[in-house]
Amino acid sequence: MKQYLAWAALALAAGAHAQVNISEPWVRGTVPAQKSTGAFMRIQAEQDVRLVAGATPVAGVVEIHEMAMDGDVMKMRQLKDGLPIAKGATAELKPGGYHVMLLELKQPLTAGETVPLTLTFEDASHTRFTREVQAPVRPLNAGNAPMHPASAAEH
Repeated sequence: MKQYLAWAALALAAGAHAQVNISEPWVRGTVPAQKSTGAFMRIQAEQDVRLVAGATPVAGVVEIHEMAMDGDVMKMRQLKDGLPIAKGATAELKPGGYHVMLLELKQPLTAGETVPLTLTFEDASHTRFTREVQAPVRPLNAGNAPMHPASAAEH
């Protein structure tokens, strides 16, 4: 019975991996001495999940963030509980909205390079699983809203 339960738990965890699809990942390039940037992508979920963490060898810290209007001021904040993605929904992580923030960059990121990202998700039963993404670096001016390095320092 224990072997069956262990097998069932592995099967469920493996199924969770297949139920999150990540497309169009990219990272905004940086200038010398810039210590933060954003990663963007589309995440489609076939079950209720939450994007809760990330890791990459190019940054010391990875956080899930949101940019939103607070009165007349656009503010960026960390989503401490992660980003919920409902079953059947697609979360669009893009400049000026939800994004993965790469802080304490270890090197400048130049257009044409690729950044490996490990994203950690949690399902409704609080089981965590990861997805690996290879995100190409786009020029600093890519996207529809600039991410100012100074805003990251406000955290």
